[in-house]
Amino acid sequence: MPDETVRTASYTVSCEDYVHVVEFSPFDSGSPASLLAYGGNQYVVVGTCRFKEEDTEVEDVEFTSLQVFLHGVRVDAIAWSPEARLDKLPPVIRLCTAAADRKVRLWTSDLQNNCDVKVMEGHTSYINHLVFEPAEGKQIASVSDDHTCRVWNLDGTETISFRLRSPGVSVCWHPEDLCKLMVAEKKGTIRFYDLVTQHAILSLDSGQVPLMSADWCLTNTIKVGAVVANDWVIWDITRSSYPLEKRPAHVDKARHFRWSRANENLFATTGYPGKINSQLLVHHLGHPQPVMIGSASVGAGLSWHRTLPLCVIGGDRKLFFWMTEM
Repeated sequence: MPDETVRTASYTVSCEDYVHVVEFSPFDSGSPASLLAYGGNQYVVVGTCRFKEEDTEVEDVEFTSLQVFLHGVRVDAIAWSPEARLDKLPPVIRLCTAAADRKVRLWTSDLQNNCDVKVMEGHTSYINHLVFEPAEGKQIASVSDDHTCRVWNLDGTETISFRLRSPGVSVCWHPEDLCKLMVAEKKGTIRFYDLVTQHAILSLDSGQVPLMSADWCLTNTIKVGAVVANDWVIWDITRSSYPLEKRPAHVDKARHFRWSRANENLFATTGYPGKINSQLLVHHLGHPQPVMIGSASVGAGLSWHRTLPLCVIGGDRKLFFWMTEM
């Protein structure tokens, strides 16, 4: 019998370039559609998505390109600002990118004639992840292979630099307590920093290496998840610094871990890009096995929709969307 959990993508959108990273905005943009950005070898494309689950007049998915930024170098990470709004006149598009040239770029556009890019330099190696301060979007945090986590103002000045003990792979900002920052390191440690005292206040240990990606469950901040080697691991930060739960996920190293924004018990992991087919697994904390297995040709990046149990990964000139039936 065929495995009913193995599914092709619910929807696909064609792209002009190979997609290295894709991000839904986690913030309300004031529009019924969701803001989505993806980055390729030369460009960042910003658009909106509507799905038939949100609007019965949409057949499957409706992707509308709003603006293409000429990036000029491969895009490795994208973060949305909470200031990006489509219900203002003029609208505001604001996001930042990390690129293969070790620079952070802050993009601001009114979708008309005004487009500004601010380049932030300081990292001395590959930047793995970045995030905006979620309340007002006045700061950006980035982590790098150079063993630092840096916090930047929007004018490009570096305000804080944390020295790490191994490459920084993920960074997350607490949604309400804006003094708290989570930083995950490749050696398997996750630390929580107080941005006022600039000291670590809590650390978690995965017990194995390499830790490739971690995420803070922003709908229930006692939960932290990560992928380490082939496994996914989950912590309850009120109970122990060691994982509460751990399961094997991918045969050859896991790459990304992301919590759903629609359901605090739902999360997704991906295998390493570079295989002919990259595997997306959607897991539920109440189920011992993945609730959905998706396969896409050479996938990269992973992001969840803000309100739907739907995630997206990039691939060769395509975006692949999976809806989880929960």
